[in-house]
Amino acid sequence: MTLSGRLGRHAAAPGGARTGRGDPGWTVEVRRDGGALAALAGEWRDLYDRSPAATPFQSHAWLASWWRNYGTADGLRLFLVRRRGVLVAAAPLMAVRRCGFPVLEPVAAPQSDFTDVLLDGEHSRRAARCLARALLAAPGWGAIDLREVRPGAAAHAVAGCWPGTSWRTPASLCLELPAGDLAGLLDALPRRRAGKVRARLRRIDATGIEAAPVPAERAAEAVNRLLDLHVRQWEGRPINPEHTRARFRRHLAAALGEMIRDGQAALLEYRDGDRPVAADLVLIGHDFAGAYLYGAEAGLRDRIEVTLMLLRQDVELARRAGVPVLSLLRGDEPYKRKWRPVPVRSERLILGRSPLASLYATAARARAGLAAYRNGRTSPDDEEEGVPPALTAVPDETAHG
Repeated sequence: MTLSGRLGRHAAAPGGARTGRGDPGWTVEVRRDGGALAALAGEWRDLYDRSPAATPFQSHAWLASWWRNYGTADGLRLFLVRRRGVLVAAAPLMAVRRCGFPVLEPVAAPQSDFTDVLLDGEHSRRAARCLARALLAAPGWGAIDLREVRPGAAAHAVAGCWPGTSWRTPASLCLELPAGDLAGLLDALPRRRAGKVRARLRRIDATGIEAAPVPAERAAEAVNRLLDLHVRQWEGRPINPEHTRARFRRHLAAALGEMIRDGQAALLEYRDGDRPVAADLVLIGHDFAGAYLYGAEAGLRDRIEVTLMLLRQDVELARRAGVPVLSLLRGDEPYKRKWRPVPVRSERLILGRSPLASLYATAARARAGLAAYRNGRTSPDDEEEGVPPALTAVPDETAHG
């Protein structure tokens, strides 16, 4: 199903709402048919390239593959804004119920470290306003929940012109390192610690293990090896259950071939002779490379420091990709902290339309606190470990129309 309209003065936007503002040449469209993402491949890639804040989790390959494997019937809500026929804004959302409340949330959010919308950098302000009005005019939802929004993300521009109430709360902590080579990171460490790391690197080199990137045409088979290694690595310990499921395997296998071809991902395999002993998936955005998932033989950890072996390759990969930082993505594990990374906190944005949205925001906070408690983060240092404090409401009078 497609709902469309022209954003001219007193013209109808989707759902019959009037914009009240002249935007000649600007149109909006809301796609709900399951094949919409696949049909927009060319336009989506062009907009992605013109969206400076976009991350690989907003790439066409990632979203289209995720929807094929996880999408629900009639769940897609794909908001598109065009200027003179050229796509300048897109919000890939899906309709869900959370806490019994009708919510729009980003497509692929459960498997994405960052969520966002796409905005053409040249027309971002007006595109954000048109997108906000299109969202408001669409029926059937009470809140938009964007869970992992980076600093500088395009979603902040939409929130900035939102005429209703919005709520913000800190979300996951990501740790970032400068791209380059490991020598630069070692120079920043105390001399004694750096010496120990160099000794571990020599131990890694002595194994003869070699790393090589997987070409796009072999991505699907390499994903199977990566996930097999990942599952074996976590044997006997709690693992993200989604990483063990066939649909996640199909999603990565389908997405990565296109992403590798487009320079949005790299899959490195580490071989001891002919035997793959580890694999490392790095997603590449406009301004960062992100270490997303790795797997290694369980016995390899007894021989070498696996994360050090991967990190040496990843910081160099980020340098070759021309991005300034390697993000270790979500998580504040101790092994990441020893490199003195820069902490970067994402935000959760909730945009409300109905009066009941405040109840949803309160329930969302309570559920986040309960999840943190179940994960054992109940110490006074919970906030630093990623447990968000109370949601902060941004009322109507502070919003920019």
